[in-house]
Amino acid sequence: MNARIQRLPLQLVNQIAAGEVVERPASIVKELLENSLDAGATRVSVEVEQGGVRLIRVRDNGGGIHPDDLALALVRHATSKIASFDDLQHVASLGFRGEALPSIAAVARLTLISRTAAQDTGWRIGGDGGDAVGEPVPASHPVGTTVDVRDLFFNVPARRKFLRGERTEFGHIEESIRRLALSRFAVGFDLWHNQRVVMNLEPAPDQAARTRRVAELCGPEFAAASLFVDQSAAGLRVWGWFGLPSIARAQPDLQYFFVNGRPVRDRTIAHAVRQAYQDVLYQDRQPAVVLYLELDPALVDVNAHPAKHEVRFREASLVHETVRRTVQTALAEARPGGAPPPIVQAGERLWPPDRYGGGMGSASRSGASQHPLPLEVRERLAVYGHLHPASPSEPSPTAADSRFAPDQPPLGYALGQLHGCYVLAENATGLVVVDMHAAHERILYERLKAALADGHPKTQALLVPVTLAVGPRERQLIEEHGALFAQAGLTLEALGPETVAVRQIPALLAGLDIAGLVRDMLADLAAHDASDRSERVILDVLASLACHGAVRAHRSLNLLEMNALLRDMERTDHAGQCNHGRPTWVQLTLDDLDRLFRRGR
Repeated sequence: MNARIQRLPLQLVNQIAAGEVVERPASIVKELLENSLDAGATRVSVEVEQGGVRLIRVRDNGGGIHPDDLALALVRHATSKIASFDDLQHVASLGFRGEALPSIAAVARLTLISRTAAQDTGWRIGGDGGDAVGEPVPASHPVGTTVDVRDLFFNVPARRKFLRGERTEFGHIEESIRRLALSRFAVGFDLWHNQRVVMNLEPAPDQAARTRRVAELCGPEFAAASLFVDQSAAGLRVWGWFGLPSIARAQPDLQYFFVNGRPVRDRTIAHAVRQAYQDVLYQDRQPAVVLYLELDPALVDVNAHPAKHEVRFREASLVHETVRRTVQTALAEARPGGAPPPIVQAGERLWPPDRYGGGMGSASRSGASQHPLPLEVRERLAVYGHLHPASPSEPSPTAADSRFAPDQPPLGYALGQLHGCYVLAENATGLVVVDMHAAHERILYERLKAALADGHPKTQALLVPVTLAVGPRERQLIEEHGALFAQAGLTLEALGPETVAVRQIPALLAGLDIAGLVRDMLADLAAHDASDRSERVILDVLASLACHGAVRAHRSLNLLEMNALLRDMERTDHAGQCNHGRPTWVQLTLDDLDRLFRRGR
């Protein structure tokens, strides 16, 4: 190692910078498309060969680059998007660092052709991985810009060895374009790979066209089984498409977040969305969402990552709570008659079989089994109809004509019971099949939650306080968020600089790992500036109570009791899923039934 300090050669500086910006061909496509969108393009076309290693060509019809600025465009830290620190505090463009083009030119052969509306012809300039670039020369070109990038990493062979196969690299390119296409509905996108059209998206100026684009990019199943939400609060606008729990996935691969039109991967938003869904998802399933957050640019720092993947919020807790409440409220209102119902196509199975004692749903979040309790407290009570008597105005289930009344409820009227497990009902759409235990479980759970929300959770003092050792950071979090712990029913007292005692807890949490709960809450506060751990543990207890209190499988119900269950479902938040995330009902349309029996064929 040379002990003396020396100035690095410009080419090496650019190659080091390129290591931060150009990870793979998809990185180049992203940077070039961001430049096109910032230039006001309404149409962009991307052509790649061999997964982008041989060629990446991006064309746009944006404003173009003035010929006198072409050489400057290939110089690091040269940009037209910011000029002062104040501009950096209010960044509204996708790109602003001025590093993309020179970084690309340092590791590939780059040609840039551009023309502005004020010029009669276009101008071309190029670089071949060296320090210098040529002089601009005239070139035929329409208004806009074309960037050709060839032979990626030809001068850095060690970097090229780390690239994956052609299919993998092209998959990353496709995903990058998908994110940007979801961020700019007014722009048309084309994608070609090895001279074949892969994507052709027309501009989507209205809501119907936007939904079609979402369906094309995220799948028709997502578009058909998602809620569109658009809410504003506290200076924040949250809007987008939120998939119903029935289309949750094993991986978070269908989660797209956009902040002021910028695609981002943000832990605060992701955590808020996960919390909003956790009451309706089965175990480790992941929600599918396309979420847009708009706020004052001064409240978000986009200069947090060289590749601009991450952002930092000035008020992360406000963002977290606004996103969580918006999504949670939308899901709660997705009761029968509101959101699209889960549709079962011929031959399709949404979930593996379950018999309320094994398989999916056999354990609650807290691990409680669904086998009957020895005392069967709630089961010893009167049948469901006595617990929830029908309204005097309830139509008689024996009157066939009432099933076709104009004010027919969303879930219709019961026809009968199947194997003591399922309620069959007829509505205007066709046949409704209800898992009666799962539905009643959700109803009881929501009632227990509402009763808890009407007053503060009952607490109990500990005869022997729970003590735990804390570090300086944990001690600071306890002091800063004392009100949050008190709201959760936890009374904490410092016994010294490194010891904290828990003297009071919610009564429902007696016997649980209180020290572990407090540590989990502190970890949440450190990572997300928010925590609902205590609330979640309490809700897990309520979920277990509801599970054991719900009407059991193989319990015979009469039509009045079945209809009372249907009406309660229509009034209950999250009625589409039980406490374990399984669906409580499915809809078979008349068309589905016709297909099953091949009618009209």
